[in-house]
Amino acid sequence: MLTFALTIVRHGETQYNRDKLLQGHGIDTPLSDTGHQQAAAAGLYLKDLHFTNVFASNLQRAIQTAEIILTHNLHSSKIEMVLDPLLRERGFGVAEGRPKEDLKNMANAAGLACRDYTPPGGETLDQVKMRFKKFLKSFYQRMLDEHAPPNQCSASCPGSSEPERPVIAGLANDGVHGVPVHALIVSHGAFIRISVRHLVDELQCCVPPGLKMNQVFSPCPNTGISRFIFILRRAESGPRATHIHCVFINRKDHLDDAK
Repeated sequence: MLTFALTIVRHGETQYNRDKLLQGHGIDTPLSDTGHQQAAAAGLYLKDLHFTNVFASNLQRAIQTAEIILTHNLHSSKIEMVLDPLLRERGFGVAEGRPKEDLKNMANAAGLACRDYTPPGGETLDQVKMRFKKFLKSFYQRMLDEHAPPNQCSASCPGSSEPERPVIAGLANDGVHGVPVHALIVSHGAFIRISVRHLVDELQCCVPPGLKMNQVFSPCPNTGISRFIFILRRAESGPRATHIHCVFINRKDHLDDAK
């Protein structure tokens, strides 16, 4: 078995974000000046953490954010970053490049809530969820292969038992004490929201005490940070998570100095 931490960060602001235009995965925009500042603030906030693995969407706003975070990191600046198209933003089809208000109007015309509406040519929520599930499968296998090879790990390996709920102190290292394996993912707002819902609703991820579900599933701000602890076990059908808990969700303390 393997216990590891996963920190998920949304990319920094782009001009499309500022102008409230949909990007999806068909429009590949760079970070704005504010986005660079947000990514630097996230990097400084996370600078003392040791990331053993780093993954990012292959869209440039996510790549730039990840690169800036790693540039500021004291332990992981030289680590190889894996670019994975499975981590791309949800595709919004004909709505990409248009104001977000247009998507709301299209959803209203179809008699649906905006979050449940799929514009022509766009990805459904289930399709995005399937992308995340496909990513998780390869991600789990990679983490086990690199950090818990079968000939070196058994049920008695350090860090393999279910962890106690960490004391949350509002610090960058919340939840990672005694957890030497730590992955970083940089992705996108809608993708992260759908992924978190899958972790909670279908994989029984425990949420922080006192946190309401509307907070758990709320939109992630640019460079918002979330953290999870996973316990993985090998199985004949492939690696599976036997325990997942959320340490914190959509944290944005670092943005106070980036405004």
